[in-house]
Amino acid sequence: MQTLLVIKSSLFNGSGQSSRLADAFAARWRENNPNGRVLCRDLALEPLPHLTAEAFTGFQRDSAERSPGQHAAAAISDELIAELNAADAVVLGLPMYNFTIPSTFKAWMDHVARAGVTFRYTENGPEGLVGEKPLYVFAARGGKYQGTEMDTQTPLIRTFFGMLGITGVRFTYVEGLAMGEETAEQARSQAVEAIDRLAA
Repeated sequence: MQTLLVIKSSLFNGSGQSSRLADAFAARWRENNPNGRVLCRDLALEPLPHLTAEAFTGFQRDSAERSPGQHAAAAISDELIAELNAADAVVLGLPMYNFTIPSTFKAWMDHVARAGVTFRYTENGPEGLVGEKPLYVFAARGGKYQGTEMDTQTPLIRTFFGMLGITGVRFTYVEGLAMGEETAEQARSQAVEAIDRLAA
């Protein structure tokens, strides 16, 4: 059974532009995979705690040596990693806030990046342990930043997921959403066309 993991990071949860596109992709994916399973992680509805020194130290300890707080942090991390490992494909709804990713998604990243679990250090640098799978990113932005130095999201996402072993990252940029309704509608229409192609 195929499994799709949907991660939504908009502050506006289901009503955010990136969330709507992620949901639209998931709907098309369900049509093509009627026996498939969709896992949804909405980081606005279920915000994750930011990484602390206690949690980080606990990740590196054996279970028997963890404090109660470290056990709680590790349980969250284990759940997120299990969702990622179970997925055959991942969809990320990613708005841009102040030229970067939402802090809620950064917290997700911090709980998923665990040495010896999702990646390991080698003489040649980090090696991913998650395994290859397609990652579809719907990057919603008020302005137009694709291909400029202000687009800090694209290299960060590629580098982070590449460290985990996921290199098949496909971006759909939905830009100019705050630059007038005509520009916004054109961007949304192009994104819907991209969904049709990607979900086929």
